[in-house]
Amino acid sequence: MKKVNISDFGAKNDGKFDNTAAFKAAFEELNKNGGGTLTVEAGKWATGPIDIPSDTTLELLEGAELFFLDDPELYPPAFTRWEGVEGWAMHALVRSADAKNVKITGKGTINGNGAKWWAAVKEKKARKQSKPELPCELALAKLNPGYENQAGGGGGRETQFLRPCLVEFINCQDVTVEGVKIIDSPFWTVHPLYVKNLTLKNLHIENPYSAPNTDGIDVDSCEDVKIIDCFVSVGDDGICIKSGSGPDGIRVNRPTVGVEVKGCTVRNAHGGIVLGSETAAGMSKIHASDCDLSGTDRGIRIKSRRGRGGDINDIELKNLVMNDTLCPIAMNMYYKCGITDTKSPLFSLDKMPVTSETPRIHNVKIIGCKGTGCKASAGFIVGLPEMPIENLEIRDCHFTTDETSDRSPMESDMFYGLPEVAVKSFRVRNAPGAKFENVTIEGPKEVFIYE
Repeated sequence: MKKVNISDFGAKNDGKFDNTAAFKAAFEELNKNGGGTLTVEAGKWATGPIDIPSDTTLELLEGAELFFLDDPELYPPAFTRWEGVEGWAMHALVRSADAKNVKITGKGTINGNGAKWWAAVKEKKARKQSKPELPCELALAKLNPGYENQAGGGGGRETQFLRPCLVEFINCQDVTVEGVKIIDSPFWTVHPLYVKNLTLKNLHIENPYSAPNTDGIDVDSCEDVKIIDCFVSVGDDGICIKSGSGPDGIRVNRPTVGVEVKGCTVRNAHGGIVLGSETAAGMSKIHASDCDLSGTDRGIRIKSRRGRGGDINDIELKNLVMNDTLCPIAMNMYYKCGITDTKSPLFSLDKMPVTSETPRIHNVKIIGCKGTGCKASAGFIVGLPEMPIENLEIRDCHFTTDETSDRSPMESDMFYGLPEVAVKSFRVRNAPGAKFENVTIEGPKEVFIYE
């Protein structure tokens, strides 16, 4: 296989020169020759979006930094799935679509240069922008008819400022990302979508906690995934499993099946290991073990709501450390993000009709987990009255609440519609038959609250 160096294509590593054309030429050269390796040496290589073809390795040597320019107009519309709904969004910074045998390796850095993107989102929310304004937003709105009625997760679909992911693989097979540092993403950081046979290993993923919607890893309708020995510290969920949202995800009907997460560390995220809230096509055979999720808001987080759909089952989460969280285990079927109507029937405490958009959680095992200093509560398990959580087993676990913390039990997760509680107990609602075996909880006067 051919091996080329980015410098051979007129690229400059001064951090200012736009190397977009050089990367395009290099990958075209490799693709013409049946694949190979593009090596990027030490230095700061400024660029716009890049596309990696089949049978190609992007090798970032130690000291190499891909530094992405932060002008939205450089990232033209590309077809993807954005917060669970198929459509057009800004082209990912690093993208590989309809490809096989793709690798990103080395000890270099992929820098999304996200500060300007985050500031733009915060400014739009502050002045309550409710429709497209910028040329890039108007272009996407034209490509996404009916976007006003599509489900969202709070990222800003109403403005059509559909920020790019940092690294995105779409409809690919046999993908490996290993060793690199990935930082400061404009939006979701690593987003494999419709990928089969994926390995993410020894990655360092870091975004500021204040950076909006900057999930670490979002495994979206994929099969056979391994996430091994990665470090993630981000401004939203850490390692997340998804499969589409609501009617569109049900239409696509591609579940996530077979994910192993092992030996990972997650810090500062809204959730450590997360399932949802885009659950429409379902997910199964999700196994995580030997991870440290300390310092996250929630260690284990499973979230969905009426209208999102999906069957979540065959989940085993084992030997996880979750110190200094708000809540170590949160299973929430009243998830609120993306909804502004607090009185919506989506959050009714009454039984509602069961439809294809009713999510289901069953066959979940949480084993050998521990967490000290839980600030809001020892646990939060809330199913739907018409679709209770079934076959939940929690055993050999130990949790200690921080009774001096001023964080409310109502902060255990993000929800609407549930009655107030004032103690940091392990809350269980609509989960009949939940089995707790050798589970000890220290701190609250009332250990469990069953509703």
